[in-house]
Amino acid sequence: MQLMTSTTKPSVLFVCVHNAGRSQMAAAFLSHLSEGRIEVRSAGSAPADSVNPAAVEAMAEVGIDMSTEIPKVLTTEAVQDSDVVITMGCGDACPFFPGKRYEDWKLEDPAGQGVDGVRPIRDEIRERIENLISELLPAA
Repeated sequence: MQLMTSTTKPSVLFVCVHNAGRSQMAAAFLSHLSEGRIEVRSAGSAPADSVNPAAVEAMAEVGIDMSTEIPKVLTTEAVQDSDVVITMGCGDACPFFPGKRYEDWKLEDPAGQGVDGVRPIRDEIRERIENLISELLPAA
């Protein structure tokens, strides 16, 4: 992984198949909790038409508005422009570039679940995001 200078923001790309649930929640948490100190992207290998309404509702419960987010298609450029690529069940659809930090987060898919089923996934994502921030932004 490349070293970050004081003028370079680390960048993270979250990837899942539909970019409608897990990757959207992770990106929203990272944007919110890093307070703009980390560049955040999310994408899907086969994006859905819209973000999962249960994910939007679950995030609204913790004060994060995802209602205007739209699923985005995964591009090679998004991977190239990111320091850390976190996959969530996209398998071999994710392009690989040497020198990038890759992590695969095993998370239950919120698709088809109501908000009660999405809450534990949301909470696990938040915990992982807090750990990621502590790795990428060590205390000054």
